[in-house]
Amino acid sequence: MNKTLFFIVAWLGLSFCPVYAEMSADEAAQKASHIAYYQGKDGRSSVTMVVTDAQGRTRERQMTILRFNIQDNGDQKYYVYFYKPNDVKGMSYIVWKHPDRDDDRWLYLPALDLVRRIAASDKRSSFAGTNFLYEDVSGRSVALDAHEMLPGDEKYYVLKNTPKDEAQVEFSYYKIWIDKNNFVPVKAEYYDKEGKLYRTIEALEVKDIQGHPTIVKMKASDLNSGAFTVADFSDVAYDIGITDDIFTERYLRNPPSQWIKG
Repeated sequence: MNKTLFFIVAWLGLSFCPVYAEMSADEAAQKASHIAYYQGKDGRSSVTMVVTDAQGRTRERQMTILRFNIQDNGDQKYYVYFYKPNDVKGMSYIVWKHPDRDDDRWLYLPALDLVRRIAASDKRSSFAGTNFLYEDVSGRSVALDAHEMLPGDEKYYVLKNTPKDEAQVEFSYYKIWIDKNNFVPVKAEYYDKEGKLYRTIEALEVKDIQGHPTIVKMKASDLNSGAFTVADFSDVAYDIGITDDIFTERYLRNPPSQWIKG
């Protein structure tokens, strides 16, 4: 092959390679959201969260998370059931996620036999006493933020995401690093109203499960307090046949054992 033909072939190869293709910030944000929250028609995972405070003391949460997609990149339903420790055993949580409006969220407290609706303003509060937030569990809608592509490198897209309604959140903006090979969001940095970095979320381990790149270990850190939470995801499975009828108040009180025990 002569040199001219070689360079033409090489150039064409790079032109059609998805890693190097030009991509808008909105497209990258949507792809990362899909990988993090929408792979498969449904999904299940067992989750252990270990919370470490500033003094090094730890406490643990164990739960099962179920997910059902009503529409790809659209409405979803989530069910979370807590096993441990005893003070949260039997607690359950349901989300009806709506990308175009506020999510519906309910929490069942077995000690009080009470179903409590979680206000939209509470989605940015601590999830079960961990450093993850309620919104982290089901994901923040891409439509809630304006997205800007920042300079990245050969491995990562870097996005700056600014809330369209600043009054609804405690941060002024956040950045995410997205793996160009699989669009897994590997890191997020949150900045407060003064522009100070105060919170991070990191993907510590990613595995291929049923052909889906899946985060199986992640860490949320509160940089102000020094506390952090590490979440381990095990027994992850996609497309197991979950139906949307279990995401109701009835099953908050009577968990669907065929799915959470699986």
